[in-house]
Amino acid sequence: MNLIIDVGNTLVKLAVFQDNVLFEKFVTPHDGFLISIRKVLNKYPIISKGIISSVGKLNEEDVLAVASEIDILVLNSETKQPFENLYKTPKTLGVDRIALVSASVQQFSNSNVLIIDAGTCITYDFINTENEYFGGAISPGIRLRYKSLHNLTANLPLLESKLPESIIGNTTDSSIHSGVVFGVLKEIDGVINDYKEKYSDLTVILTGGDTNFLSKQLKNGIFANSNFLLEGLNFILEYNTQ
Repeated sequence: MNLIIDVGNTLVKLAVFQDNVLFEKFVTPHDGFLISIRKVLNKYPIISKGIISSVGKLNEEDVLAVASEIDILVLNSETKQPFENLYKTPKTLGVDRIALVSASVQQFSNSNVLIIDAGTCITYDFINTENEYFGGAISPGIRLRYKSLHNLTANLPLLESKLPESIIGNTTDSSIHSGVVFGVLKEIDGVINDYKEKYSDLTVILTGGDTNFLSKQLKNGIFANSNFLLEGLNFILEYNTQ
């Protein structure tokens, strides 16, 4: 069994895999990181190895504490990857993006794939039929847009995400919802359309925390999989420990 540890900007996701099958998933705040891991290891004592991917705050002491329990791989730009990385600054490529592209290699091999991760940021990553990764784009996610409107203005309120009833907002709240949500939807559909103009056989994956909120509203056909990053991390672990 494998333990997958995904340290995000907001929360930590833990997942248990066996033979590429996701057994169970846990979500914990950063403060409860080690306690939650020990609970998982007690529940699944046959876990023998794991991988850590961190785009959030994770100190060396936490990594060493996990490494004292199981064999652990810390994902970074030097980790062996199952694709040709043509990113011009590979050392700056986020480990979350490496994991997402790896998942596409495992599940959609020899395909033109656009992976869209809708989380704190929205990332776009493209890999072609020749297993060549070129890069993509990064833009603010839904919550980041709501927070920016509130934090960088004097009078706009901080709202919770909500699907607007109309593109025409007739109050300040409904105008914010329209601007944020429809702005994100139009952006994503627009990016997909631009890629489809170049790659007619494009496969599109939507993942991340806002997958369920967005998936039914997009006009383009997509594969929605909120566990895609975890599956990619498990694949990288297997790829590096076979």
